[in-house]
Amino acid sequence: MISKEIKGGALLSYATIFATNIVGIVLTPYIIKSLGASEYGLYTMIGAFVGYLTVLDFGINNSIIRFVAKYRAEEDKKGEENFLAVSFIIYALISLCILVLGSIGYLHLDDLFGDTLTADQLNKAKIMVMILIFNIAVTIPGGAFNAICMAYENFTLPKAINLVKYLLRSLLVVVILFYGGDSISLVIIDTIMNLIFIVTMAYIALYKLKVKIRYYTFEKSLAMSIFHYSVWVFVLALVNKLRWQFGQLVLGLNYETTVVAIYAVGITLGSYYGAFSSAISSLFLPKAMQMTVRSESPQVMTDTFVKISRISTYILFFILGGFILVGRQFIHLWVGDTFAEAYLYTVLIMIGLTFTLSQSFGNDLLQAKNKHRFRGIIILTATILGVAVGWNLSLSYGATGLIASVVAFIFLERIVMWWYMNKELQINMVHYFKNFSGQLLCFLIALLISYPLLGLITMPGWFGLFCKVALFALMYCSCMFQVMNKTEKRLVRDLVPASLKIRR
Repeated sequence: MISKEIKGGALLSYATIFATNIVGIVLTPYIIKSLGASEYGLYTMIGAFVGYLTVLDFGINNSIIRFVAKYRAEEDKKGEENFLAVSFIIYALISLCILVLGSIGYLHLDDLFGDTLTADQLNKAKIMVMILIFNIAVTIPGGAFNAICMAYENFTLPKAINLVKYLLRSLLVVVILFYGGDSISLVIIDTIMNLIFIVTMAYIALYKLKVKIRYYTFEKSLAMSIFHYSVWVFVLALVNKLRWQFGQLVLGLNYETTVVAIYAVGITLGSYYGAFSSAISSLFLPKAMQMTVRSESPQVMTDTFVKISRISTYILFFILGGFILVGRQFIHLWVGDTFAEAYLYTVLIMIGLTFTLSQSFGNDLLQAKNKHRFRGIIILTATILGVAVGWNLSLSYGATGLIASVVAFIFLERIVMWWYMNKELQINMVHYFKNFSGQLLCFLIALLISYPLLGLITMPGWFGLFCKVALFALMYCSCMFQVMNKTEKRLVRDLVPASLKIRR
C-alpha cells in the first residue's frame, strides 16, 4: 500500500511540476524578451559556470535520506542525532571549500571569457558569480533540512511550501523585469527565495518533526560510511552537470551567447521532461531503504520496480510523443523562430533520458544497498567520453553534435546498467521488458495514428496547438488503456472525482 504522505507528495509534486512548466512556458519568453537573447545566454552560462560548485554537496543530502531512514527503521535515535551532527560538521567544511574555489573562479573570469564577452557582460558576470557563490555556500547545507523531511516521509508540507516558493519567485521576476531589472536582479531574487525556504524547512524539521541534532562522538567508521556512500552520489551529480551544463560552457568558449541561449532552451525543455519522472521516483528512496533493511525478496523488488517504472513510462511517453508531434509549432509560438534548433536538441534529450528516468527506482535500490559505486564508474566514464567526443563534434556541428554524442553514450551506459541491476539486485529485466514492450508498441501506434490526424487541424496559434495536443491525448489514452493492468486502471478511476463517475 502506498501511504497518504507518498500519495500527497506525488500529487503536490505534479502540481508543482505543472505549475513550474506552465509558468516556465509563460515566463521564459518574457525573460528572454526583457533581457534579450544575448543577456539570457549570459545568465544561463554563468549559472552553469558557478553551478558546478553545487556538486560539492558530495551527495550528503542523499546520505541523510538513506541513513536517517535506516536509523528510524532500527529505532536508533541516538545514532540518528549523532549522524546529523557529523553531517553538519562536514557541511561547514564544504561551504568553506565553496567560498575558496568560487573565489578562484571569480579571479579567472577574464581569462576564460575575455574573448567572447564584452566589457559590460564581464562586469555583470563578476557580480552574478559573487552572489551565486554565497547562494550555493548557504543552500547546500540548508538542503539538509529538506532531506530530513524526506527521510521522515514527510512530503506534503515541504512540497506545498516549495510550490508557494516557486510561484512567489515567478511573480517577483515579472515585477522586477517590468521595472527594468536585469540578469543580476534574477540572481538576487533566487538567493533571497532560497534563504527563506531554508529557514522554513529548518523550522519544520526541528520543531514540527522534533528532530534533534546532537553531537556525541566523532566516529571514524561513521564518517567513512558517509563518504563511501556519498562519494558516488557526488559522482552522479557531477555527471549531471557535465552532461548538460558543461555544454553551455563549451559553446560559450567558442560561440556567441545567442548560440548558448538556444542550447539553454533545449536543455530547459529537457529538464522539464525529467522533472515529471522524478516527481514520483524522488519519493521512493526511503521505501527502497526500508525494503533493503527488511531484505525483501528479488520478486518483491522486481514487482515494485516494474510498477513504478510503468507509471513513469505512461507519463514520459505522453510528453515525448506530444513534443515530437507539435514541438516545432510550440517553440515557434513560445520563443520564436530564432530558437527553432532547440526542437531537435529537446527531442534528442527526451529520447536519451526515457529509459534512465523510467528506471530510476532501480537506482534508488542501488543507493539503498550501497551498490551504486559501479554505476558511478560507468556513468562517469560514459559521460566523460560523450562530452569529449561532443566537444570535438561541436566545433563542426555546433550544439547538435554535442548533444548527439552525449545521448549516444547515455544509451551505452543504460545497456550496461540493465545487466548490473539484473546481477546485483536480481531484478528480472526480462520481465520488465515484457511489460515495457506493450507500452512501447501502443506509444508508436498512437504516434502513427495521430500524425496524419493532426495534419487536418489547420488552425494557427495557441488554440490550434491545444487542439492538436488534445487530439493526441485522446489517441494516446485510448491506446495505452489497452495495456493497463487492473491496478493501473483502478488508479486512473480513483483520480476521477466521485461527482463525475457514472453510477450503476
